[in-house]
Amino acid sequence: MKKSALQRVRAEYQPKLPKALQGPVKLKVGEPTKSVANQEEIEKLFPHTYGMPVVEFERDDNPVRVEEPFNVGIILSGGQAPGGHNVVSGIFDGIKSLNPECRLYGFLMGPSGFINHQYMELTAGYIKEYRNTGGFDIIGSGRTKLENPEQFEAGLTVLKELNIKALVIIGGDDSNTNAAVLAEYYKNIGADVQVIGVPKTIDGDLKNKWIETSFGFDTACKVYSEVIGNIQRDCNSAKKYYHFIKLMGRSASHIALECALETQPNVCLISEEILAKRMTLDNIVSQLCYVIAERAKLGWNFGTVLVPEGLIEFIPSMKALISELNEVLVDHSEEIEGLEDLERLRTIHSYLTPKNAELFHSLPRHIALQLTLDRDSHGNVQVSLIETESLLSGMVERRLEEMAENGEYIGKFAAQHHFFGYEGRCADPTNFDADYTYALGFNAAMLINAGLTGYMSSVRNLTDTTENWIAGGIPITMMMNMERRHGAMKPVIQKALVNLNGRPYLKYASMRETLALNTLYQYPGPIQYFGPAEVCDRPSMTLLLEHGKDI
Repeated sequence: MKKSALQRVRAEYQPKLPKALQGPVKLKVGEPTKSVANQEEIEKLFPHTYGMPVVEFERDDNPVRVEEPFNVGIILSGGQAPGGHNVVSGIFDGIKSLNPECRLYGFLMGPSGFINHQYMELTAGYIKEYRNTGGFDIIGSGRTKLENPEQFEAGLTVLKELNIKALVIIGGDDSNTNAAVLAEYYKNIGADVQVIGVPKTIDGDLKNKWIETSFGFDTACKVYSEVIGNIQRDCNSAKKYYHFIKLMGRSASHIALECALETQPNVCLISEEILAKRMTLDNIVSQLCYVIAERAKLGWNFGTVLVPEGLIEFIPSMKALISELNEVLVDHSEEIEGLEDLERLRTIHSYLTPKNAELFHSLPRHIALQLTLDRDSHGNVQVSLIETESLLSGMVERRLEEMAENGEYIGKFAAQHHFFGYEGRCADPTNFDADYTYALGFNAAMLINAGLTGYMSSVRNLTDTTENWIAGGIPITMMMNMERRHGAMKPVIQKALVNLNGRPYLKYASMRETLALNTLYQYPGPIQYFGPAEVCDRPSMTLLLEHGKDI
């Protein structure tokens, strides 16, 4: 297959490593750890892997040569994120630096390949074709959950068959929770298998003090920001549309906030703020109508509105409705299955409590139907299928008509809708993500060589030069708490939501009124791979602000 000019040149890029990983390493061991919450419950569930220390790598001036080669298996789990191929490249180069006879195997199409023994060996020639590229097509990904002993035993069979010493799971919070469960299980039965996790999600909600950002977030936000900037240029040229732009991020608004900082839209809704203020749909519509009416007074009948994908679940009244819908759909599944749309809605409506029934009835029919679609594998409503941007613009339009009749609005309103999701998941990684993911993979190889299990690869100090990044690992259990899933309490990695006292949110909040009533759009343009470092290597604005840097 012929490559594009960019692909050919980009293949030659050599990701930069932290100084600590540029040669033999030794382990610096920190203090014992505790989970972020529910310590007793988590310790009881993970007796063999709870309380382990944070570790850090340093240069070793007296290295011990790795005598025996070892084999490693990898799983790409969950949705794609830019940089996954460089994680694989980093693991490969890391284990080969320890012993050229080490071998790397990839399980095909995610955890299902691990369970069903579908795999391939990843050789130097094969990996070369994927360095610095986007996507997970090197071995494919999947969303099968690793959660029961039958799956663990099936996987153990192929690990023994291939003489695999360690398994690396590259995924988000749920996938890394599965990695922790798997590490505990193998430790408990005395299986000589290590399990290491790598933090991946473009949503940006897998982070803490030691995981400063999940990989892919930087690239995805820059892809979305480019397109938002293009829309804003068109918006400011035609001056006749309000663009409602929904952005990925079902559990947190990190993407929307980052894109707002990058592009300066007229409005960016922050789900966490709406929950904290207990805002209703009506409150949100009123806020939007105020901005639109004020802009109309200036003769501006155009603008941009950023909407987080998971917004609807953060509106307290909608959250209560969805929670009850989840129960109704399970308890009355046989009765509801196969019903025509209108009869389906009527039947579901009859089982709701009065308050939720009233809200359900007030929703446009297509939105109500979208709320009743099948849940995902984690029991969550599929918010990506709910046209929140359409719901908001429709409600805004009706409210503006009422305001016009009362002489409170003198403008014209026409809406355009967009949803940016898949567009950002498989882009070629930015220089930052290319370096970060390669370092995460190389670092994972060092964690394996150190004999660790139940750890997540951690590379931090990310706003400094790459050479000064700090490499090491943290026990996955220290990130966990107990949450209700499918009607039962389960140990899961705690999601990181937008901090309403944090500098990224406060920076946007300080600009919000000015951006709403003016047209101050920024146009970030496409990702730059070649040129000055301040253009090509800059991390996300969120990361810079969180580390006290200016933007």
